[in-house]
Amino acid sequence: METGVRIQILLKAFLPRPPALAPAMAKQYDVLFRLLLIGDSGVGKTCLLCRFTDNEFHSSHISTIGVDFKMKTIEVDGIKVRIQIWDTAGQERYQTITKQYYRRAQGIFLVYDISSERSYQHIMKWVSDVDEYAPEGVQKILIGNKADEEQKRQVGREQGQQLAKEYGMDFYETSACTNLNIKESFTRLTELVLQAHRKELEGLRTRASNELALAELEEEEGKPEGPANSSKTCWC
Repeated sequence: METGVRIQILLKAFLPRPPALAPAMAKQYDVLFRLLLIGDSGVGKTCLLCRFTDNEFHSSHISTIGVDFKMKTIEVDGIKVRIQIWDTAGQERYQTITKQYYRRAQGIFLVYDISSERSYQHIMKWVSDVDEYAPEGVQKILIGNKADEEQKRQVGREQGQQLAKEYGMDFYETSACTNLNIKESFTRLTELVLQAHRKELEGLRTRASNELALAELEEEEGKPEGPANSSKTCWC
């Protein structure tokens, strides 16, 4: 696994480092990593992203050009996770660009439209791209989107479950329109990424605990002798 694939702590790899990071801002989250949404054009990747990050749904969207992203912070198992979620264009002409974003992803959603057999069949191609360009050990979830369009369904739920099983992925049917399984699927992929990087997180917790203990020790050593509340105490 490449070094750049590891969970990046406090904006080391994904965003330009600001001139100065205020202490309060530094504590807004514990870890930051990247998720990708990939799949054919029109399967609803942008709608999934907007529903999860902004709780908004727009029935019509202009096709994504290249890549776009949004960010959201969630808490999983007591860990504040800042997620940078990249929405990639599904059109063939943009795939040279979008494949560059696979390399540093920790989690990937492979999305098809349950009302489009073609988009389901293309999942095999998207899995092949992930195997070729994404880092080893990247976590993946298969998404059958637009579950609200039951009357137009071309792909059975059992088909999605079977395909996910073949590739060793979790599976969700979702609807950005009705908010079905949106939070659940994003939270699950976050959990999988955290589990995959458990050793790094344990190291982070150990360092944080040691730093806290050291700060408390320094504070104790800096205290003067005698009653702590004495008005005559000199702190110079």
